[in-house]
This record gives sequence, C-alpha cells and structure tokens, in this order.
Amino acid sequence: MLHTKQDTLHNMPHLADEYIDNGILRNKLMLLLDSTGEGFYGIDMDGCCTFINRAGAQMLGYSADELIGRNMHDHIHCRHPNGTHYPEEHCPILLAYKIGQSCRVDDEVFWRSDGTSIPVEYASYPIIEEDNVCGAVITFNDISKRKQAEIELQQAKAELELHVDERTQALSAALKQVRELSAHANSVREEERTRIAREIHDELGSLLIALKLDVNWMARRVADLEPVAKKCETMNRSIETAVVEVGRIITDLRPSILDHQWLIAALEWQAQEFSESTELPCDIQFHIEPDAPIPQGAIAIATFRIFQEILSNVARHAFATRIRISMHLSTTELVMEVEDDGIGASAKALEDSRSYGVMGMRERALHFSGTLRITNCNNAPRRGTLVRLTLPLTNRLDD
Repeated sequence: MLHTKQDTLHNMPHLADEYIDNGILRNKLMLLLDSTGEGFYGIDMDGCCTFINRAGAQMLGYSADELIGRNMHDHIHCRHPNGTHYPEEHCPILLAYKIGQSCRVDDEVFWRSDGTSIPVEYASYPIIEEDNVCGAVITFNDISKRKQAEIELQQAKAELELHVDERTQALSAALKQVRELSAHANSVREEERTRIAREIHDELGSLLIALKLDVNWMARRVADLEPVAKKCETMNRSIETAVVEVGRIITDLRPSILDHQWLIAALEWQAQEFSESTELPCDIQFHIEPDAPIPQGAIAIATFRIFQEILSNVARHAFATRIRISMHLSTTELVMEVEDDGIGASAKALEDSRSYGVMGMRERALHFSGTLRITNCNNAPRRGTLVRLTLPLTNRLDD
C-alpha cells in the first residue's frame, strides 16, 4: 500500500511520541549506569560497543562517543598482559555470549587509550531476547590496588624464603604477619564485594523498578497504538532481563543466603548450583551434633570461599563423573570433605608455587588454625581426589 504525504504527516505525532519515549528511557538507563562507580558496556553480536557508562569510559581513557560502534576487543582487549596478541577466538567475553553463558575473569588486563594497561576483574553476561543471544553486557573494575597488594605479598614471601635457614625465628614471626596480611586482604575483598553488591541492589535495583513502572505507565496510555505498545512490551522484557542479570551479579559477588540463612544453607545452595551447571551428581551429607553451633562471621565466609574454590577446581581439572560432599559439625570443630572420581592431581602440581588457588585455600584455613589436605584416592580405574578441611571452632565462631 502506498502512503501519501498526508498519511505521513498524520503519523508524525505518533512517531515523535515514540522517539521521545525512547529518549526518556535511554536517558534513564544511562543515568542508572552512570550512578555506579563500576564500568559497564554492552556489545552486539559483532563485538561492537552499543553503550558504555561514564565510569567505564573514564577508566579506559576514552569518551563514550569514541567507543560507540567500535569493536571493543580490538580497542581494549587485543593484547595479553605481556603485550602479545590476544586472538579474538580465545576471548572469554566473546566465547561467553556466543555460547550463551556468563563468565568471570580476574587475571587479565584492559588497554587504555594511551597504550597503558590496567588489571581488571570483569564479568560478561549474555543478553537474551526471545531465547536468542543478541549481545552481552560486560561489567569491570580496576583492581590495580588489589594486584599490587598481591604482588607485594608474593615479594614479601619470596624474600622471607631466601633467609629461612638463617633467620628461623624471624621467619616464623614474619610468616604470621604475612598470614595476617593475607587474611586482611581477603577481608578487604569481601567487604568490597559486599559494598558493591549492596550498591548495585540499592541503586540499580530501585532504578530498574522505577523504570519498569514508567514503561508500564506508558504502555497503558498507548494501548491503542500497536507499534508503540509492542515497543513497550519489548522494553518491559528488556528491563525484566536486566533485573535478572542484576540479581545474578549480586549473588555472584555476595550470596545473600550466607548472611540470612547461614553457612549450612549456603553450602547446600552452592552445591545445588554446581550440580545444575556441571550436570555432575552430588551426594551431599551433613551431620550436625546436638548443641553444635553454626559458624558465622569470618570463619563462615572462609569456609564458603574454600568450598567454592574446591568445586571450581573439580569443574576445571578433575573430569569427574560424580562428587561426594560431607560435613561433620561438632561443638569443637568443623570437618568438610569433598571427594570426586576424576583423574586426580599430582603432588608436584599441588605443591607448585604457582598453584595460587590451593595456596589461597590453605592460607585461609591456617588463619583459623585449621588444615587443608588434598590426597589422591587411588580408586581404580579413576584415581579421584579427596579434599579435607578441618577448622577448630573453640572461641572462633565470630572472628
């Protein structure tokens, strides 16, 4: 059907209203993103930037206009920390949204406009519309201070090891300080995660709800305008997706179940999430003696983070077909075991100075005078691995 000039003029007020509504929505979304201190940007299926908030652009040394429409991998993620080329097909950000799964990385760098790099912790979450991936949202933080603290910690430990034979007593005292520093770094990180999760919940959550109410308000007043009504429905679905993704980010940063339902419920929830995401059957057993107190505070956080790291190692390295999880809680100690039927791990790998995950778990346990032991099960034909965490609870429940 041909449209006359008069028809076009007749439809212009409706088109103008739609552009105004979209403009209001876009402004509110950008205000929402600009209200946070973390970097946020979106990419389409070609990896090109569709939006970036003020904090993200400032961290990268660009203006937002300079990045819109540009391939973000080519601009900020094209090289490894050592400067070598980072192939696009190896990029976790692009792999994550191409296969429709989220990812979180904290050992890479983004490159600024002036050619310098910044260590970042980033997460990529696919944007799903009508069961189809149409892009991704990436959140990132500059973790230079944390990385510097880790470097200083490693340097301090290396320097102490050089004098281990000559200064045994001094080394013992210094190692205690290092462990206290490591515990403090973990505490600072947990506080940082909690703060970020709270800000996202309070700021982004409330703004998303307000935005949803505004869209519903518009939808009721344009119900007779089919194109605008459909656009409102699309915007509503996008906001609902954003709410889900914000909830996922908050849970990733700091599971609220750990604060509200305590350690046992948090461990059960994490095991269920692990089983669903990896499709590994989990045999879970908890034995809690009468009058045994439930660990809270720092010791509960340490236990939960160690449990997360164990499950992460199983998923990445074990090639297991099932997993057994048990915990015994008495009035004096906590004993947790995680056993898989995978390929096992060599003693050399477990004692390697670059096994930072194992080292971190042991340091967390040592801070509470506990132990973490990793042994191979030798169950033919698959060896499997058994991780046993023991933490004394006397006078440590609220540390």
